[in-house]
Amino acid sequence: MADIVLIGATGGIGSRLIPMLIRRGHSVTGLHRKPEQAEELRDAGVTPAPGDLMEMTADDFAAIIKGADAVVFSAGAAGSGADRTTTIDGEGPLKLIDAARSTGVKRVYLVSVFPDAGRDRETSDGFEHYMREKKRADAALAASGLDYVIIRPGTLKSEDGNGQVAANRALTYGDVARGNVAAFIAELIDAPDIRKDIFELTDGETPVDAAVAALRCV
Repeated sequence: MADIVLIGATGGIGSRLIPMLIRRGHSVTGLHRKPEQAEELRDAGVTPAPGDLMEMTADDFAAIIKGADAVVFSAGAAGSGADRTTTIDGEGPLKLIDAARSTGVKRVYLVSVFPDAGRDRETSDGFEHYMREKKRADAALAASGLDYVIIRPGTLKSEDGNGQVAANRALTYGDVARGNVAAFIAELIDAPDIRKDIFELTDGETPVDAAVAALRCV
């Protein structure tokens, strides 16, 4: 059993990841912003940790993750403006890196973005800013010395998914259910030998456990 901290516990991926981790015997601490979310997290078997990503410092992250075996960062600004994108998608993971170093937490799983996202259409300045901030966070984590895994999902769909994915270091762009992303992360957490790597992820035809097992051989 591992102690897992979820940054983004109330989001579309995090909320699906919680029951998967608990079923696997892990203990889960979940960051939440709204007071009413604390009781919802407790009901789900999670230890709630209050915090607003727009205001949190590296020390605030450290207080939450100290003693954890792994941290999952699946939070995002979700198109709510450039300032929030910078603070949450870009600076949030950087603060987490500092916190992990200061507390000795080694394993960090970061949900990023498929590099081909939006390339089949005209994009806005806000979207390009989002892509730059995601890449900034990826680069910082890859250079951090931590035992990271960066997950780059395709277009996220608000579905639980069927547990079948395509996963590799490079894929053709496609959609992926948020539930399938959560299942992939849960499986990765139980495969700690997979580290210091980056994987693209879409819906596919391979069961999640088999897809993760195959990554050990890639």
